[in-house]
Amino acid sequence: MAYWLVKSEPFKYSWDQFEKDKKTFWDGVRNYAARNNLKAMKKGEQVLYYHSNEGVEVVGIAEVVKEFYQDPTTTEEAWVVVDLKPVKKLKKPVPLGAIKAEPRLANMALVKLSRLSVQPVTEQEWKVILELAGEKK
Repeated sequence: MAYWLVKSEPFKYSWDQFEKDKKTFWDGVRNYAARNNLKAMKKGEQVLYYHSNEGVEVVGIAEVVKEFYQDPTTTEEAWVVVDLKPVKKLKKPVPLGAIKAEPRLANMALVKLSRLSVQPVTEQEWKVILELAGEKK
């Protein structure tokens, strides 16, 4: 199983709104690398939910509930979405500063490719983030 991270600006779509909605399609991706990551996501895979621009922290865990399909917000065939559902809010958010300060996360895409909105997370990185969040492994 692969792990992922998606970014959302809280004023556009916050974790709290995601929990209220119970499910959403992840749209608005207009970067080919991020699009390719959406296409690689499989049903049942786990996703870190990251608040960008304000908050700048991992706040929750989501799950892929439907694999990629045409983005309904555009007629351009290049763009796709996946459906996600919230699994749980983290006990404590993991701020970007803590991620950058953790040597075990030095090669994480969030640190190396900071602008990429949909990115892979290794199993080791996943475990470290959960550890920093005070979650059981």
